[in-house]
Amino acid sequence: MRSSDVHGSVHTPGISGEGLMVVFSFSIGCLGVPCPTCRSPGIMSFPTLFLGKKLLLLLPLLMCFTSRVGGKIFRRCELAHLLKVSGLEGYRGYSLADWVCLAFYESHFDTAIVDHEADGSTSNGIFQINSHLWCEDYKHFQPNFCKMHCSDLLTSDIKDDIVCAMRIAQGPRGLGAWYHCSV
Repeated sequence: MRSSDVHGSVHTPGISGEGLMVVFSFSIGCLGVPCPTCRSPGIMSFPTLFLGKKLLLLLPLLMCFTSRVGGKIFRRCELAHLLKVSGLEGYRGYSLADWVCLAFYESHFDTAIVDHEADGSTSNGIFQINSHLWCEDYKHFQPNFCKMHCSDLLTSDIKDDIVCAMRIAQGPRGLGAWYHCSV
């Protein structure tokens, strides 16, 4: 672990049991790998913890493995490029900015977001596609117009999300099917 990976101070409150218990207040980089559980790449913040020496060494690695698997938070330009090459620029008369705006207001570009709605349905993924009509959650056995499982919308591969969003935009309300869009 590099010295730049650990910030803060070490306090020794006293002896406990077999050895010295130490209270750490620090931020640890995920072994140089950006960790998807936080919004700032490469840094994970932990609250003050009581840790033994062995657990302290394993904690950053364990946190990386227990992070969300498969989801991704896109950068705005990265997402815009992906949406453009997928054919959304000008699709059904909507600009690329409209699609990027939709993704921002629905999920803040986070593919792993699941919102539980009052009617028992879920809104899933970067475009918050609802399970009531568009995907199968195996709870409500709804129409599933996009012919996909809702969990498929939660991965970093958003090709299926884009195809489903295009299908929704083909409807009479277009992007107005989403609450945040009044275009």
